[in-house]
Amino acid sequence: MNSGPFGFLGAVVLAAGVAFAGWQVGTGFFEGRKAERYVTVKGLAERDVTADLAMWRLRYTAAGSDLTQVQAEIDGNTDTIREFLMSRGVKAEEISLERLEVTDLLAQAYRSGGIGQARYIIAQNLLLRTTNVQLVDELGRDTGELVRRGVVLADLGGPTYSFNGLNEIKPDLIAQATAAARTGAQEFADNSGSKLGGILRANQGVIVIRPRDNTGGVSQESQLEKTVRVVATVDYSLSD
Repeated sequence: MNSGPFGFLGAVVLAAGVAFAGWQVGTGFFEGRKAERYVTVKGLAERDVTADLAMWRLRYTAAGSDLTQVQAEIDGNTDTIREFLMSRGVKAEEISLERLEVTDLLAQAYRSGGIGQARYIIAQNLLLRTTNVQLVDELGRDTGELVRRGVVLADLGGPTYSFNGLNEIKPDLIAQATAAARTGAQEFADNSGSKLGGILRANQGVIVIRPRDNTGGVSQESQLEKTVRVVATVDYSLSD
């Protein structure tokens, strides 16, 4: 074993290097542990809103062996529906006819059996699109009047309602959700004896429109009254 002065000096340098490396690892571990100290919280904000656009697609059909008569029946139903809607306050420009659907049963190559008295089937969709949502809500509950006038509607689920003012209320909702998240983070910091720091990461999440009255099997599109919900997820740093 070399016990000369150079050997002794080398041992001292080696020991100092190991000690320095150990201090570096310890410091890095400490910094890493400090960096891991954060809390993840969620903040919720909700606002009740009323739909601002209504759409109601009314579908009606007629069938028979004479195409001209079937078309005349469809035209008569169209006039009856228009008269019904406009007599209740709907504007003419809020009503539009969609593409006519005509089926010729004899033209179906793979049809088996006879066609009876109904060779032709015509289906027509009439679309009502308006911002007068309250009126449409009333009309949707009074389709019996059309039946009394001889018009039978196919079941398309009734009117649908949408809310288009999301951009106007979105900033306020996000601010409220973020504030709620910070309140939750502050409570956690106080209870754990920590000091709350700044935001490390934030995710506003998805803005969801839900039916205000959340009954089973009813979508928000079919309800006039809705609730807009925002959930913000925020990571806050913590320190001693």
